[in-house]
Amino acid sequence: MKKELKEGMRDGIPIGLGYLAVSFSLGVAAKSAGLTAFQGFIASLSNNASAGEYAGFTVIAANAAYLEMALMTLIANARYLLMSCALSQKFAPDTPLKHRLLVGYDVTDEIFGITIARPGPLEPYYTYGAIIVAAPCWAVGTALGVIAGNLLPLRAVSALSVALFGMFLAVIIPPARKNRIVALFVLVSFLASFAAANLPLVSQLSSGTRTIILTVAISAVAAALFPVREEEEAVA
Repeated sequence: MKKELKEGMRDGIPIGLGYLAVSFSLGVAAKSAGLTAFQGFIASLSNNASAGEYAGFTVIAANAAYLEMALMTLIANARYLLMSCALSQKFAPDTPLKHRLLVGYDVTDEIFGITIARPGPLEPYYTYGAIIVAAPCWAVGTALGVIAGNLLPLRAVSALSVALFGMFLAVIIPPARKNRIVALFVLVSFLASFAAANLPLVSQLSSGTRTIILTVAISAVAAALFPVREEEEAVA
């Protein structure tokens, strides 16, 4: 248990540093919506999702109803439903419900990436270790953005978000180097995502909806063409 927790905290350090930088720009949006640093901190601590928070802050700035905020946040964060389904298959069958709920609290893209990539059944304490480091960094970065965001040039604040792309690459490159099929579908995902963002009809959908459609479609094709045998899955 302690070993898994320490490994999770170790792997959560680069994610936390990236979150600290990325959420700084989120704090600027929170300030524009009229939130204080404490309110921005609580918002990020309870909703660790950049797209969902941006949507929520936009709705707050527009003085919209709570129902509209709930719907906007649900649509923006819908892709996490797919990630949660994938993680649920990694748990050992006898894993208590409380661990499933606690892991589900912070299913972010990066934490999902490092968790799903670990061999064998999912050990909740590994994910807890990553969350302990990453989640506070996300919340603190948002609060700092509210406090000092207006002191920095807009280009400097936007440049901080580049760190997130580096984190994504760190998550996907190692498995892609080990497996040519994974590398192929990573490339296909890049191309499909670029095409979906620019095609006339599909580009009008929200980014979360496009992500869900592409994830289901590409993973279904990969599973049909290159199914994982039971013995291979047990070794992994």
